[in-house]
Amino acid sequence: GFFQSHAVEVDIKDASNATCLYADWMMRFLIIYESNNGSYKTATLNLSSSVTHNGSVCGNDTQAALLAVQFGEGHSWSINITKNNETYRGDFITLTYNTNDTAVFPDAKRKGPVTVLVKDPSHPIQLNTVFVCHNSIVIEAENTKQIFWNVTIQAFVQNGTVSKKESRCPADTPTTAPTIPPTIANVTTASTTTLSPAPTTAPQPVENPDTGNYSLKSGNKTCFLATVGLQLNVSQDKPLLININPKTTVADGACGNTTATLKLNDGNSTLIGF
Repeated sequence: GFFQSHAVEVDIKDASNATCLYADWMMRFLIIYESNNGSYKTATLNLSSSVTHNGSVCGNDTQAALLAVQFGEGHSWSINITKNNETYRGDFITLTYNTNDTAVFPDAKRKGPVTVLVKDPSHPIQLNTVFVCHNSIVIEAENTKQIFWNVTIQAFVQNGTVSKKESRCPADTPTTAPTIPPTIANVTTASTTTLSPAPTTAPQPVENPDTGNYSLKSGNKTCFLATVGLQLNVSQDKPLLININPKTTVADGACGNTTATLKLNDGNSTLIGF
């Protein structure tokens, strides 16, 4: 049920009753938690039909805007948004989930609210421009995965009117635009090339991947070590093998008391999480 979550629309007004912060989006959360028997389970936290936005503020040149919502049995989410002379951008995202909610966490060992703070990865947006992203945005941190889609947001709205000028997320924008409009001839040629490769062409290199040494630190101490060679085998029309290159791969993640997360990004939009 990806679309079981409810949509949220928040329209914050300033002292003159003019819109200063507008947002309309959908989101849900996947949360790994420890159960009473010591095993780890994944809970899905969706927005309820009743959402409040207490604490949301417009923001100004010296104060960050804050978009805050509360839902369900003690859950909340917020993002503070800062601006400079020409742009605005999300700063930090704060998710608080309450494991006392037995409908979502029926057998949680740890009871009470848990707060996760994560840096917003989005890029700055020009002022008087609305940010739009129909495709999914996924943010992972501390055993949680935050998923957003159908997002429309503008902070520091000018003159009380949400802009018609849009800034689209990368997921909504094709990475390459065709230089020639597609035609029947083009499609036929592409299909022939894809379905009838030259018999002398090797499908993909199958050499063993280079071994990488990846590590994470918690403060000054190393908390996670991995020495591993990685190869992805992607099943599609034609099998695709991808070797992860340790020389261009960056390790990220976090260590907790009972769990650790290692994320590897090779700079080519290939992200692997352990």
